[in-house]
Amino acid sequence: MSPELISILVLVVVFVIATTRSVNMGALAFAAAFGVGGLVADLDADGIFAGFPGDLFVVLVGVTYLFAIARANGTTDWLVHAAVRLVRGRVALIPWVMFALTGALTAIGAVSPAAVAIVAPIALSFATRYGISPLLMGAMVVHGAQAGGFSPISIYGSIVNGIVEREHLPGNELVLFLASLAANLVIAAVVFVLFGGLKLWAQGAVDETAPAAGNRAAGAARMGGGGPPARAKPRVGEAPGSAQLRTHPAPASPTLSPEETSLTPPRIATLTSLLALVVAVLVFDLDAGLTAITLAVVLSTAWPDDSRKAVGEIAWPTVLLICGVLTYVGVLDEMGTITWAGEGVGGIGIPLLAAVLLCYIGALVSAFASSVGIMGALIPLAVPFLERGEIGAIGMVAALAVSATVVDVSPFSTNGALVLAAAPDVDRERFFRQLMVYGGIVVAVVPAAAWLVMVVPGWG
Repeated sequence: MSPELISILVLVVVFVIATTRSVNMGALAFAAAFGVGGLVADLDADGIFAGFPGDLFVVLVGVTYLFAIARANGTTDWLVHAAVRLVRGRVALIPWVMFALTGALTAIGAVSPAAVAIVAPIALSFATRYGISPLLMGAMVVHGAQAGGFSPISIYGSIVNGIVEREHLPGNELVLFLASLAANLVIAAVVFVLFGGLKLWAQGAVDETAPAAGNRAAGAARMGGGGPPARAKPRVGEAPGSAQLRTHPAPASPTLSPEETSLTPPRIATLTSLLALVVAVLVFDLDAGLTAITLAVVLSTAWPDDSRKAVGEIAWPTVLLICGVLTYVGVLDEMGTITWAGEGVGGIGIPLLAAVLLCYIGALVSAFASSVGIMGALIPLAVPFLERGEIGAIGMVAALAVSATVVDVSPFSTNGALVLAAAPDVDRERFFRQLMVYGGIVVAVVPAAAWLVMVVPGWG
């Protein structure tokens, strides 16, 4: 049995054990990386740790730390209330506002994970407060980021168009952008319908002074309220099963207190910090994780009482899970498993079959690894049959781009991990499984749909 096949089988075993035995998949993946890397690939410790996502570790810790402080001092409550006022109480519009906001950020040049890191904590706090399915809100944020991700001036768009130019393939920047925009818009609309969006719309406008259940327990705790909250029943507009995701629902009060709606000095400082994070990431191209940690430390130093428990609210189990899985994927990359699979598909003599398989490989690998990285590897593999003119190059590149990015809602990808870590007051294991199932459905359906719409008609 080849080393590459062994590494894939071990990954399957990790998934099975984590699913059936409720063991943290990240811990299993670290053990698998040690075993496969050392015994099968003959890698030393440096080779095994080469795939450790240090940058993602810092982003996850920094962003969740900063927004834990924002929740503790009531800043997220204030932002949610402001968002409801902005849309005149129509809660159903908020998921689309978040979709458009992340799309606009990536379209003008923000890296997709940076846009999600900025928007997801606010969006998920809103979902918790107003009984919106966390899966719906998280998916809208991620798909919004990918909808704008291939504009001609975006990071993804610039990279892919550069690869196409370097490989001397026909390209069309506008088609690439519109293909990703349309695909993610359609997916977002389907998700909105399936996970309670229509019920939210039928609900109409809410009273802007009336809070929903999600954050009332936290507010009561800050005001000295006691007693454990009761388990909530599903609310209007909530997807089936999503009520059980929340661990701290509580009954709504008739009105918001002045404490929740006023701008106190800690909240002003926190809002300033969030704005500084946006400017630092988008304007000065600073690292989102390091910037977030720095801002969180400044806030903690100034108001230690509000921030005392924030470190404990960092999503450490999520950090372990994501870093472990991505370290194992790094071992697969070091030992050539990903290239081995791609080259095997690229050698198939039936161009249309090879095209759909490349789309599936792009989707599957990207669900665990870098979307841009896998596109950079797969587009050159498609060059031989694209040069023969049997398949349109523009359609093939667009299909690969869509297949490799829409799956970023997977909890193993950077964007999915940020959504998982940002959701307050949820059963994270259950939410993780929901994201994993949803990501699996996207991996199974979207590559075939993209191939059928973009490749089979022969675009370009």
